[in-house]
Amino acid sequence: MSDYEDDPAVFSSDTLPSDLRFMATVANGYLGTRVYGDVMHINGVYNGANGDSCRADVPSPVNVRLSIPDERMLKETYTLNTQIGVFSYIIETQNFRMIQQIFAHRTQIHLMVLTITLERLTISKEQCTAQIKSSFVPHSQNIDFVSGPDFMGAKYIHGQTLTPEVKGAARQSVHMISVPLPESLTLLPEQQRNSWLFLTALAGTEEQAKACFVEGQSLIQLDQLYSSHVAAWAALWKQSCISAKGFRKLNKALYGCLYYLLSALPPLTSADFHYVGLSPGGLSNGGKGEDYHGHVFWDQETWMFPSILVFYPELARILLKNRVRTLPAAKIIAGQQGYRGAKYPWESAVTGFEVCDETVYGQKEIHINGDISFAFQQYFYITQDLEFFQKDGGWYVVSSIAEFWSSRVTWNSLEDCYDIKGIMPPDEYQSDVTNSAYTAVVAKYSLQFATELGSCLKVTVPSKWMKIAEKIKVPFDPLKQYHPEFDGYKSGVVVKQADVVLLGYPLMYPMSSQVRKNDLVMYEGVTAQDGPAMTWSMFAIGWLELKNVTQAQHQFNKCYSHIQEPFKVWSENPDGSGAVNFLTGMGGFLQTVLFGYTGFRIMKSYLYFYPIIPEDMGELWITGINYLGNKLQFQFSTQQVTIVLLRPCGFQHLALEVVLSNSGKKFALIKGQPVTFFLEPGIIRRKCSVASSVLSNKL
Repeated sequence: MSDYEDDPAVFSSDTLPSDLRFMATVANGYLGTRVYGDVMHINGVYNGANGDSCRADVPSPVNVRLSIPDERMLKETYTLNTQIGVFSYIIETQNFRMIQQIFAHRTQIHLMVLTITLERLTISKEQCTAQIKSSFVPHSQNIDFVSGPDFMGAKYIHGQTLTPEVKGAARQSVHMISVPLPESLTLLPEQQRNSWLFLTALAGTEEQAKACFVEGQSLIQLDQLYSSHVAAWAALWKQSCISAKGFRKLNKALYGCLYYLLSALPPLTSADFHYVGLSPGGLSNGGKGEDYHGHVFWDQETWMFPSILVFYPELARILLKNRVRTLPAAKIIAGQQGYRGAKYPWESAVTGFEVCDETVYGQKEIHINGDISFAFQQYFYITQDLEFFQKDGGWYVVSSIAEFWSSRVTWNSLEDCYDIKGIMPPDEYQSDVTNSAYTAVVAKYSLQFATELGSCLKVTVPSKWMKIAEKIKVPFDPLKQYHPEFDGYKSGVVVKQADVVLLGYPLMYPMSSQVRKNDLVMYEGVTAQDGPAMTWSMFAIGWLELKNVTQAQHQFNKCYSHIQEPFKVWSENPDGSGAVNFLTGMGGFLQTVLFGYTGFRIMKSYLYFYPIIPEDMGELWITGINYLGNKLQFQFSTQQVTIVLLRPCGFQHLALEVVLSNSGKKFALIKGQPVTFFLEPGIIRRKCSVASSVLSNKL
């Protein structure tokens, strides 16, 4: 097994993983497939009622295996190039090379593409024939496909999902047009090279599928189908990337995480379909009985959202808009359970109703409502996008969640506080506790942010929201100086995954450094070592916050056991079990770099930073951090920080300045002019006035 040594974005091997669940995936936010898998998935297309809901399998025409039977194979290589979003398989013989490429077009989102190329390596005039073995059959266990008339020489099938998600809902339609594959392809004696392209178009209507297929054929005629896909990926990477100088293992992991996360998201400008959201296994996984069925959880808001937000706020907005779209269902759920406002489901699919197959989670794991509100809060702080809250429904989500919490709490007259009873914390080993510390804090924040946002929008909100927020109990042990996970928690009881440690980050709940350390020490020793991948990232961030690099690196290095070779596909658990292509774990890993080593914290009126760069890392470059409509580049070393304003990237971008905490020095950020200073904490904020002095850009 061998990687390209010089390019951390390219994952190459001469063998496939022994477990094909860890094959690379190609996706574009609308379509996705696991390479050499029998099925594709379409964003938002699910089959099955309630807890039986899962992504509907669509047969994959691009799952083909190739061979050159009359030639002795000298070399074969499987490669995922994350820079261009293309998987390739190359066979080399003494006389010929065969190249197979598979990609989901980045901007023509309804198109899945397979290309096969044969080329001559010598002056030989022999004929070369490649055999094609396809597993495609026009049937699905979830969709009642039937054949329609051929279209432009391509096969056309269409059908509807068998069972809607909720009673009375419409069955979802799928229309697919695909160029049929022959049994073989031949490079003739007079040809030096030849390529064949096989196009598949999928959509929700016959008209749209045909239109997309025609558009794809037009791009083929113009020789622009492949180049436009590559250019779109190049534009994404140009906007945002992370690089640790000389840290090849980390860089490869970062490229893998960003690629799989971005490929599960729609293009920046796409608006022709309702994007349903990010599921733990991504778009390519999530069929019946696997990878959480393709459902959307707290994983989206808590684990994946922060990295998307700072790099691509327009994509973060799309994720939030789906929560706006499903707000009516959340309100119905709250009413059915006897509460006001909106209660979002623990697992959701296309309708926004609960689709978890175990009742206890939907009933008890209600912190997801606070997780959603906190994501809305972070979005507002980093963009100041009031229009989204005024005109696009953001306010109604925030206020409805606050109203839910105000009806969900119970007054405890003995302790003079509000309790939240009968809940499941993030630690899912516990299913019926009172006052989960994490749940209490996100509930408190939900009420506070709704009040704050109402003031910004000049909307009157119930005064009780702030009164309740102030009195919600967050368990704290004054003797041991730590936060018990819930009322009655006994020290030493095993915890499934990150829970109380989340109070420090991402929630930034006020506490002393000693309490923060005590929480880390207390729960580090009792958290299940074989638990989900994202957990250790949060411990690493906590130790970085306390400037304990050694302990942070110890925790961070645990993450690598979840990365399966050769295509850097994450497993939920270190033994390879659980969900695969585990975006949740990738999201946690990215946050360690983006918010741990940098010390970034998204605050109400500024972006805080306090970097700590390990000696063996040397330098950390982060390009494309968005703040108040500006795109920034950071270069962190063990000694100093350099910040460059690359360009304004929003219509309402605001002038920025850097203010250092220890020295009090200020630097105006001017496009293209680097600002460099010795390592110390500081903030980036809206520039106080145009007339403020511009200090030297170099200390």
